[in-house]
Amino acid sequence: MSLLLPHLILYLLLLTVVTSEILRPRFYSETCPEAESIVRNEMKKAMVREARSVASVMRLQFHDCFVNGCDGSVLLDDTPNMLGEKLSLSNINSLRSFEVVDDIKEALEKACPATVSCADIVIMASRDAVALTGGPDWEVKLGRKDSLTASQKDSDDIMPSPRANATFLVDLFKRFDLSVKDMVALSGSHSIGKGRCFSIMFRLYNQSGSGKPDPALEPVYRRKLNKLCPLGGDENVTGDLDATPKVFDNQYFKDLVSGRGFLNSDQTLYTSRETRGYVKRFSENQGEFFRAFEEGMVKLGDLQSGRPGEVRVNCRVVNRRYDEVLLSDS
Repeated sequence: MSLLLPHLILYLLLLTVVTSEILRPRFYSETCPEAESIVRNEMKKAMVREARSVASVMRLQFHDCFVNGCDGSVLLDDTPNMLGEKLSLSNINSLRSFEVVDDIKEALEKACPATVSCADIVIMASRDAVALTGGPDWEVKLGRKDSLTASQKDSDDIMPSPRANATFLVDLFKRFDLSVKDMVALSGSHSIGKGRCFSIMFRLYNQSGSGKPDPALEPVYRRKLNKLCPLGGDENVTGDLDATPKVFDNQYFKDLVSGRGFLNSDQTLYTSRETRGYVKRFSENQGEFFRAFEEGMVKLGDLQSGRPGEVRVNCRVVNRRYDEVLLSDS
């Protein structure tokens, strides 16, 4: 963690929080009044094609917003002159369903060309992923611009690994003005979706270099994971992140209380004294979890870098290079 701090401190000096005077609800009410309906309809189609896809899209908000703010940079493909975020350590073979964002963008371009940013699509689609799977629905603030660049290094320096513990996560979120409660609630995004065996092999067979499994794993659940993820097996096999992977609810927190957290970064929320109280509260009160999750997602969506931006017509490719914009503005 000490190696990460210098990069993180420098990065955070550049990060600003955009106020509601810039981001606001119903931003597209005049320029593209059907924007939010179009996004939700496309998310419904994606959910029919593959239920897991909506969970994958929801995670894009976290991976996008923590790296230079919510600017759609995570969507950019690599170019000969730019190593983007898709192949960063936390994203490679993990982030998926970019084609769902492509479909949404295509539908929006037909209705309102060059109007709705890819960054805003991620925010709207993430909210819809939660609402469509039984979770809360909330009003999102919109008006973001799309990044003109992306950085694999920035993502590597910021994003936590599945091995992260609660202390590290609390410290990381705090640097983005997100509280302990926000962090625990936002971890509840793992209420839906799946994770790879790759992310838990150390928990099952060599926790903390001990040559033994994580003692926090409930024995029956551990044996189930051993069958799913045997030593020498295919580490790209996926397992459910909680007992109800297609429903957004508080089962995730109930599982943590029972020692059935899939990821180390999840289970440590219950084994840590600093976060255990929120896990217990959310496991007992789904309404409280939903309210905290809404609040956390809105705060996460406020993170911005203040860098120049544009509205991309293709979410994977910039319209203009970053250096071109700097020259035109000078």
